[in-house]
Amino acid sequence: MEKKQKIHFIAIGGSVMHNLAIALKQNGHQVTGSDDEIFEPSRSLLQANGLLPDKEGWHPERIDSTVEIVILGMHAKKDNPELIKAQQLDLKIVSFPEYIYEHSKDKQRIVIPEAMARPRSRP
Repeated sequence: MEKKQKIHFIAIGGSVMHNLAIALKQNGHQVTGSDDEIFEPSRSLLQANGLLPDKEGWHPERIDSTVEIVILGMHAKKDNPELIKAQQLDLKIVSFPEYIYEHSKDKQRIVIPEAMARPRSRP
């Protein structure tokens, strides 16, 4: 059984990031996040799942020592105030690909070649 974590997303509104945030919340993790801009459909999906930040922007006060992992989005810059605070607190900071790798490295993977995945047309 996986330990439930407190996870913060920097750039939660990304097209992939918001889906991971929703999935982690549905799996029982405590999820928070921020972003400087959130567009549809991310905005509506985050709102429907109780994850839409109350205000846009970067808010370092959302980062404290209770956060167990920070997942960093692609458009977060090195000078992002939340990232700087997470670094100062020596929190675990990972990118989306790193997070996915860590949680799937010991799982069996099945690959279906694209040609086999398409339905065949009948003559």
